[in-house]
Amino acid sequence: MSKVIILGASGQLGNCIKSVTGHNPGAFYFPQEGEANILDVEALDKLFAAHKPAYAINCAAYTAVDKAEDDSELAEKVNVTGVKNLADQCTKHGTVLIHISTDFVFKGNVARPLTEADATEPISVYGQTKLDGEIEAAKTGRHFIIRTGWLYSEHGNNFVKTMLKLGTDRDQLSIIADQVGTPTYAIDLAGFLLTIIEQQSTAYGVYHYSNEGVTSWFDFARAVFDISDTKVKAIPIRTDQYPTRATRPAYSVMDKSKVKETFSIEIPYWRDSLIKCIQKLG
Repeated sequence: MSKVIILGASGQLGNCIKSVTGHNPGAFYFPQEGEANILDVEALDKLFAAHKPAYAINCAAYTAVDKAEDDSELAEKVNVTGVKNLADQCTKHGTVLIHISTDFVFKGNVARPLTEADATEPISVYGQTKLDGEIEAAKTGRHFIIRTGWLYSEHGNNFVKTMLKLGTDRDQLSIIADQVGTPTYAIDLAGFLLTIIEQQSTAYGVYHYSNEGVTSWFDFARAVFDISDTKVKAIPIRTDQYPTRATRPAYSVMDKSKVKETFSIEIPYWRDSLIKCIQKLG
C-alpha cells in the first residue's frame, strides 16, 4: 500500500515531488487526474479506501490569478470545495493532510517579513479562495498548511521558463519592479514536504516556506538573464504601468523562522537555487 498520495500530481509541484522521490512506487502514489479529481467525492473515496495513505499532499489548485476574477465559481470549487472533499477523506481515513497555500492570502501592504500569526487579508478572488481552502484544510486537525509563492522549476509553466523564452525572442522586456517577494524553487519545496513526512512530525499547523532572500520581479528576471547569459534589455516598470485583472500583493516576503526552527532545516538562498534550475534547463 502506498504511504503518500499526491493530488495534482501532473502539475509543477507534483512533478517536482516525483523528481525528489525518485518515482518510488512503493511509498508514493501519483494518480492520474481522473482517478484523483478533488471535485469527485466518489473517486476520492475509492482512492483512499484502496491505498489507505498515511499522508496526502494536495498540490491541486486553481492558480490562474487573473482568470479567477471572472471565473470565481470554478476557482471556489477547486480551491475551497475540492479541499473540503479532500479534508473529509483525510478525516475519515486517518490521513495527515499536507496542503499547499499561497502568499496571496495577505494584502501585502506591510514592508516586513510576514509571519504565520499575521492577519490575512486577500485582495483577489484567487487569494480569498486559497484562504477559504486553508480553513477547510484545518478542519482535519492533523494538517500542515504550507504557504509559498513565486514557484518555478524545470517543470510546467512558470516565470523562469517564460523569461528564458521571451528573452530569446525579443530585444527588450518590461518587468514590474515594485512587487517584492521571494522566488521558490519547487524542487526545494518538494524536498521540505518530504522532510515533514520523514520526521513523522506532529507539529501540525500553518507554515511559511520560500527560498531565502528578497527580490523584485525585475531583479528576478535580471538574475535569470545573467545566469543563462541571455542578451536582452530588461526595463523596470511600476505595477500601474502593467495593469492586470487581479490585484497582487506589493510585498509578500514571508518570515520562515517557524519552519526552520520546527523542522531544523536550512533553506537555500533563492539565487543559488535559480542557478541549479537554469543549469538543468540548459
